[in-house]
Amino acid sequence: MLSTGGLVPRRAEGPMPDQPERPERFKAEMPQIPGVNVPLRGPGLLGALRSHAGLALGAVAVVVLGVSAGVWLVRPHGSKTTLQEPAEQIEVPAPVSEPKPGPPVSTEAHPQIATTGELATPWSSKDFIFRNRLTGEEVPSRIIRLPGGAADSAASYWAFALQVPYGRCQLEYITDLSVLRNEYEYSGAHPMVGDPCSRTLFDPRRMASVPGGFWVRGAIAQGSAIRPPFGIEVQVQGNAVLATRME
Repeated sequence: MLSTGGLVPRRAEGPMPDQPERPERFKAEMPQIPGVNVPLRGPGLLGALRSHAGLALGAVAVVVLGVSAGVWLVRPHGSKTTLQEPAEQIEVPAPVSEPKPGPPVSTEAHPQIATTGELATPWSSKDFIFRNRLTGEEVPSRIIRLPGGAADSAASYWAFALQVPYGRCQLEYITDLSVLRNEYEYSGAHPMVGDPCSRTLFDPRRMASVPGGFWVRGAIAQGSAIRPPFGIEVQVQGNAVLATRME
């Protein structure tokens, strides 16, 4: 078939359909975030989020680097620091000190104050308490082993009250002869019993008479005391030395 004018119209290579418009008006609007001035449509939202995440990560990295640098600066260099765990503390209880036993107390039921072994050496002595059988008063006292006698003989011991007769001072047993010379101005050859208040000295080896016709040990060698110390009767039973009665 011939067309008008003898020309055959050229056939198009393929249909070119028209592109319909995108229905943007039916798409919901994305919410706006206060303070963020970026479009929230399409790829713009993802880019904004990536941008803010990058800024946050960068800030964190700066902080971490700053802290690390500070630690590095304050840490001592040149030697390796080894942290040692504190040694375990073990609580050791304090030793319990046993109370020092006091002087023996001579009572009517238990009159023993020493043994012959404790007073084996001449001029050895021991303190004790004599409980008065009549008044119940506890009297500080002392017993002295005299030289020259047998250990089982009562005459080999002198026991007496340490309080000055009719006074308040406490008698002292002086074994240091230099004390006799320097403090009592007395030259003696053996121990003495002294009154530090009146500087009176009593001789354990001598006897003296007291009112009533009694003889007691401890004659006054020097000083102005009224009488010798109050004596305490001594008995020996086996190796036990007993204090039985005070004058």
